[in-house]
Amino acid sequence: MNISQIIATELGAQETQIQAAITLLDEGATVPFIARYRKEVTGGLDDTQLRTLADRLQYLRELLERKATVLKSIEEQGKLTPELAAQIEACDNKTALEDLYLPYKPKRRTKAQIARENGLQALADLLFSQPETDPDTFAQSFLNEQVPDIKSALDGARAILVEQFAEDAELIGRLREKLWQEAEVHAQVVDGQQETGEKFKDYFDYREAIRAMPSHRALAVLRGRNEGILQAALKYQPDETPITEQSEYEKIICQYFDLQDKNRPADKWLRDTVRLTWRAKIFLSLELEAFSRLKEQADTDAITVFARNLKDLLLAAPAGRLPTLGLDPGYRNGVKCAVVDDTGKLLDTVIVYLHQENNMLNTLAALIKKHQVKLIAIGNGTASRETDKVAGELIKSLGLKDLHKIVISEAGASIYSASELAAAEFPDLDVSLRGAVSIARRLQDPLAELVKIDPKSIGVGQYQHDVNQSQLAKSLDAVVEDCVNAVGVDVNTASAPLLSRISGLNQTLARNIVAYRDEHGAFPNRKTLLKVPRLGEKTFEQAAGFLRINGGSEPLDASAVHPEAYDLVTKILAKYDLSADDVIGKREKIAQIKATDFIDERFGLPTIMDILAELEKPARDPRGAFQMANFSEGVNEISDLEIGMILEGVVSNVANFGAFVDIGVHQDGLVHISALSNQFVSDPREVVKAGDVVKVKVLEVDAARKRIALTMRLDDDGKAVEKSGKSEKRDFRQSPKSKPRKTAVKNTAMADAFAKLKR
Repeated sequence: MNISQIIATELGAQETQIQAAITLLDEGATVPFIARYRKEVTGGLDDTQLRTLADRLQYLRELLERKATVLKSIEEQGKLTPELAAQIEACDNKTALEDLYLPYKPKRRTKAQIARENGLQALADLLFSQPETDPDTFAQSFLNEQVPDIKSALDGARAILVEQFAEDAELIGRLREKLWQEAEVHAQVVDGQQETGEKFKDYFDYREAIRAMPSHRALAVLRGRNEGILQAALKYQPDETPITEQSEYEKIICQYFDLQDKNRPADKWLRDTVRLTWRAKIFLSLELEAFSRLKEQADTDAITVFARNLKDLLLAAPAGRLPTLGLDPGYRNGVKCAVVDDTGKLLDTVIVYLHQENNMLNTLAALIKKHQVKLIAIGNGTASRETDKVAGELIKSLGLKDLHKIVISEAGASIYSASELAAAEFPDLDVSLRGAVSIARRLQDPLAELVKIDPKSIGVGQYQHDVNQSQLAKSLDAVVEDCVNAVGVDVNTASAPLLSRISGLNQTLARNIVAYRDEHGAFPNRKTLLKVPRLGEKTFEQAAGFLRINGGSEPLDASAVHPEAYDLVTKILAKYDLSADDVIGKREKIAQIKATDFIDERFGLPTIMDILAELEKPARDPRGAFQMANFSEGVNEISDLEIGMILEGVVSNVANFGAFVDIGVHQDGLVHISALSNQFVSDPREVVKAGDVVKVKVLEVDAARKRIALTMRLDDDGKAVEKSGKSEKRDFRQSPKSKPRKTAVKNTAMADAFAKLKR
């Protein structure tokens, strides 16, 4: 198996590109480093392609190891033939490999093994090959102490055949694929759970083809099953099919083994054996596999969505270096307030109470004047709207045009506040006040603050806790690494958690950098990093390009130009008689430089063009401009919503079926994909991303289930939707013999609200 060739085909790349990337990864290079500084070597593979490459490389190498184990096991049994070895070597996935290994896999004593020990293999072989033989008559000759009667003999022979049929790799592969292509998931509510499981009402009687089931619906059904609300089964034929009728799958088994029913003495016995093989052995195993496959695919799809949402959150536009007041709202325990300066340093804290509004206004006004606060960050949790209202009154009373308030997601702030990191930074500060600090810093720079928090704790989408947690963690960690390195960090101001996400660095090295900085002062240039304990040449190579030093002795240190290319930049500047300061940020100067003049064995055109682009716009921060949403006054709870209201909100996360929008009522509303635009939308991310400020119209409110249907098509008639009530239900293609579904499949509980829009 040629791993690099397989991956090249999958990625649509050249094998040489893949081989080069694999070599770099094996040498310890990180994905951000390879994507950014080794474009020539890999032919320009980007970070997404490299992540996929790394995952597939691990899978295929594990497959190779498993093949070696399987081959060794079968060989030790003395059963390895050249044909079987070739089949094993040709396997391109773990499922096919395990199918081949199944007959040889060491297992507990089965009924078939016991039957063989009792001398019944010959009986099974004869009945299989000579159906004209009468089973009862022939079985008579196999009776002994272990096989006392005809029934025992025939049951033993059947057990042998069932095992033989169920362990044929080619047959199992054929049945598995047919089942996946044709079977339906049937979910039903468990009796007595109707009221408890109200949130799963969409799935109380629900059917959908398993292969077409989107991740959010699959995860919803599986969660309902795990919570004991739903039962889920795989249906491979219409419900009304008589139990005596042979299924298509049983027919395939018969055809595969050339078993024909010609009314011969053993034909009925063989037909019953096939039925038992399918229903009691193969189907039960394949059903488990199918649900496992469904879960894996749903996990992969959902995690992809979660990763995109996290990327949007991390790369949200920073408000910038402005003195900020962070407010962590609360009723009983008060509103926790913290002021940080333009670098995020804590200046002041206080707790105020909403029921003491005048005191709250006076206290916050004093803080704002004292510290020249320019931004007020309000966490979007309990009492956020009430706190937002007071903040609005405060700004109005102060008459400060350069003072702004923004309600932001406080997801993760409580995690940070209780963390070891926060305790080390603020040992004497109340935990709740630490959360206010985090809220303020998140507004200043979402990326720098969120990297302090476990990515899984930030909140990146629906069913986040239902997917494979190790897979989720791996994916989200990769997103954090890519985002941090895409932006880069100022090594003289960055925290240890932020530094630890830089290519080539870890928590120990990050702490060492901060400790060195605290002891010796700001780093004057990148080369000084080599004096940090345990930071060697290899680490420096991986990390240096992503670490910025502003105002240092080397102007290029403020850019993403890698130190290994400084000589090239010097060469370019010398030819045009320029200094670094003459060209950095000067588009007209850079436009005069002819890149092709500097191509050599070490630096190709892609790298040179990249360097020139970096000089034109140092660091090339991919984050956009900061924007704010203004929640409507008087709309604080779901009960305040009315059909037809037009509101401003912030996209909290994006799913495959639409976008969730925070409109300030402590419950996100859903804009279904069909209501995102007047034009067809195949992917919601074509229209919106997490953090976007959008205008929406209220279509439907289900207060009991805490569901809100919204539309971004502001000309839609919300009242018409309201009056229409439950309109037509979505229909899904059924197999010819399928019984009509009692309940249609819905994307969400709000599907009916959108039915009119889809006409």
